[in-house]
Amino acid sequence: MKAILGEKVGMTQIFTEDGRVVPVTVVKAGPCVIVQKKTVESDGYNALQIGFGEIKEKNVNKPKKGHFSKVKATPTRYLREFRLEDASELEAGTEIKADVFEAGEKIDVSATSKGKGFQGNIVRWGQHRGPMSHGSRYHRRPGSMGACASPAKVMKGKRLPGHMGVEKITVQNLEVVKVDVDKNLILIKGAIPGSKGGLVTIKKSVKSR
Repeated sequence: MKAILGEKVGMTQIFTEDGRVVPVTVVKAGPCVIVQKKTVESDGYNALQIGFGEIKEKNVNKPKKGHFSKVKATPTRYLREFRLEDASELEAGTEIKADVFEAGEKIDVSATSKGKGFQGNIVRWGQHRGPMSHGSRYHRRPGSMGACASPAKVMKGKRLPGHMGVEKITVQNLEVVKVDVDKNLILIKGAIPGSKGGLVTIKKSVKSR
C-alpha cells in the first residue's frame, strides 16, 4: 500500500507519443514527512502519520511543536494517518516524494468536494419540477411529506433542500499519466474532486484492474 498527500494545482492537457490529447489534473504531491510510526506493540496496529504543507511557526501550538520536535521535523499544516503494509520498512523523519508512484499505476484519489451552498431539491437531488403553466400551484417544491394521519411524520431519508457539497469524495481507479520528480508533480488522467489548492490524498488503488 502506497500513499501520499498533495495539493490540487489545476487541470491541463498533454500529448501522448502517438499524438493523442489527454486531459490531466496536476497535483503537487509532497514532499511529505513521516511524523510518527505506530506499531502493533505500542498502538495495536501498524500505521504511519504523514505531514504535508508549509505553515508558519507562530501558527503552531505547543503540543504540535513537541510532536514534531520528536523527529526533528518542520511543523506541517496537515497530518494524516495511513495503514500501510510496508510501514515497518519506513522510519519517522523519512521524506516521501512524488516518485513513490510511477506512470501507468492505478490510484484512488480522495478530496473534499466544492461547496455549493444551500440548494433546493432540483439542484441537490436532480428531481423534476412540476408544470410551469399558470394555475399548477406546484413548481419546484419537495413533494409529498408523508402519508397523512399514518405515520404522520416525515420519513427518515426524505430528500429535502439543504447544504450541498463539502463532502469527502473518493474516485477510484484513476491512472497516473506522468510523474515529474524534480517538481514533485503527479499528472492524473481526468478530473478529481475539490477546488484548486485543496488537500488531496492519493493511494494505490484497492480495486486495480
